[in-house]
Amino acid sequence: MATMTAAQKRAQTKVEYDAFVAACPSRQLLDRISNKWVTLVLAALGSDGSRQQGTSCTGDPRPMRYSELARLLAGVSQKMLTQTLRSLERDGLITRTVTPTVPVTVSYELTDLGLSLHQMMRGVKSWAETHMDDVLDNRATYDTRTA
Repeated sequence: MATMTAAQKRAQTKVEYDAFVAACPSRQLLDRISNKWVTLVLAALGSDGSRQQGTSCTGDPRPMRYSELARLLAGVSQKMLTQTLRSLERDGLITRTVTPTVPVTVSYELTDLGLSLHQMMRGVKSWAETHMDDVLDNRATYDTRTA
């Protein structure tokens, strides 16, 4: 058996990624991107930041400050937003830019990798908003049938 270099081993492992296999590392990534706050942050970084009752945020992806994200994502705690942003930065989906102003300005922006996931996340968010009434109706039907 021939010896493989580290690069060859990585290439072979990459070809073998299969999320249906319990030990596959891609499961960790699926777990990360299926988190509601990750989904909403990725969707929000593509919004224009203006949101009115009954309308969605739309627009081209742009940098957003932490406070903008916190306002847009109603219900997210400071701790959860910070953890989510750090994990997305670690995975290379967003970049964090610090501008030395008084006070310091920190903004977050989608990377090319994050942009490749952005449209899908906006689609998932949109699907959930569009079909929530159907899901609620189905839940009610199921609950009355099993009660």
